[in-house]
Amino acid sequence: MKRHHWLLLLAALSGAPVARAQGDIRDTSITIVPITLSYAYQLPSGDLAQQFGANHNLGLSASVKFKSNYSLGLEGSFIFGDQVTDRTVLQQMMTSNGVVVNQDGDPASILLFERGYTVTAFAGKVIPVVGPNPNSGILLKLGAGYMRHKLLIQHQNDVLPALEGDYLKGYDRLRAGPMGMFFVGYQHLGNNRFINFMAGFEINIAATRSMRPYLFDKGRADDERHVDALTGLRFGWTLPIYRRADNRQYYR
Repeated sequence: MKRHHWLLLLAALSGAPVARAQGDIRDTSITIVPITLSYAYQLPSGDLAQQFGANHNLGLSASVKFKSNYSLGLEGSFIFGDQVTDRTVLQQMMTSNGVVVNQDGDPASILLFERGYTVTAFAGKVIPVVGPNPNSGILLKLGAGYMRHKLLIQHQNDVLPALEGDYLKGYDRLRAGPMGMFFVGYQHLGNNRFINFMAGFEINIAATRSMRPYLFDKGRADDERHVDALTGLRFGWTLPIYRRADNRQYYR
């Protein structure tokens, strides 16, 4: 090869771009911090089903998904609903007509709701059998935490001394205790960060005890142990936080 041909070849090589090898969500599993806002429609079972019907649940979780696709995180959820199946809690206050009267002797407007929350620490695993990249796929989570729930009694503009202040605590059936959680579903993290969601089946089982020393409607303390479970479908939107791959090109 002539000398000027060698010079042209060396010039071309010296100006060629050098790629920086770095992981990208499209082609490899990377470390991600997913923050997920979710909703679940849940059905009670165990002792909880004797008090309430179906409920709604809003959850917020934050975790770290490592390159191994294992994850660790924390999740909190707010339980709320208006399906109260056990309405005998106010039976002792009712007249022969089946109504509760206020301080003036008029029928009172009383509303009953379910309220509660859960706090959970969990470990998870993403199995990338389907999805746009190795960070998406079947999502498994196993966790342990705390469940707390009660009967919320509201009486609009009526004056009811028996349902005021500390007296109200004798009727709200507050229970709490340790909880276990299991979730199986699908996690989708899009390549462009815009379409990110999760969906699946979740079960929460708690061993609870009464947090009140005395139940006024029953005329006794509740010393029993209760098994309270919630099962349902959970859907969520995820904000994945991760460092983008360095796609810049450098020239020598």
